[in-house]
Amino acid sequence: MAEILSIPRQVLHQEVTVRLRQRIVEGHIAPGAKLNERELSEFLKVSRTPLREAIKMLAAEGLVELLPNRGAVVAELSEQDVIDTFEVIAGLEGQAGELAAVRITDEELAEIRALHYEMLAAFTRRDLPTYYRINAQIHGRINAAARNRVLTQTWSTVNARLQALRFRSNFDEGKWKRAVKEHDKMVELLAAHDGPGMRALLNTHLVHKRDAVLELMRNGQLAGQRKAEA
Repeated sequence: MAEILSIPRQVLHQEVTVRLRQRIVEGHIAPGAKLNERELSEFLKVSRTPLREAIKMLAAEGLVELLPNRGAVVAELSEQDVIDTFEVIAGLEGQAGELAAVRITDEELAEIRALHYEMLAAFTRRDLPTYYRINAQIHGRINAAARNRVLTQTWSTVNARLQALRFRSNFDEGKWKRAVKEHDKMVELLAAHDGPGMRALLNTHLVHKRDAVLELMRNGQLAGQRKAEA
């Protein structure tokens, strides 16, 4: 019976990674904070082996840093890191959006539209964790519709570093509403197969995200942030 009920190691590792990533992205563990393996094992109700595998995975994504003599800590970005990384992701998402508008199928568009409606429902409830999860799926679907594996892989790598900051960019009600309107427009442009329009909108969307994050940093609202590099 124990063998039947046991969870395969790879499945458990993936589940722990998802849950730990969620806690970091949603700010339950602050940037710069050390990951306490004993406390996390107890909280997640797993042994340290799958937890350590999850930490290694998140380190590969850029959400966690493995530091000599300190162990694993939640990654934190300086202002210049944020500026540089958003500059790259804006270019990648803009290109993906342009390609997706040309290459997207009716089925893919219908799936994105359905996710968009789910996201709007989460926004109406002001359920930010659910909103962000669905929002991330939409951006992932747009990248998939671009049908460029190198572009999607590069985007995934860079975007992983920004997940926690993209989540926090919606803390301001006005900026959150603006982001929702921009997503309304994305669906329209995809349906119209307007590639240049999608590129321009996604570039603007990411600039707005960057500015929202920088405002939070400069106001000291991101716990554990590093000071801007000289």
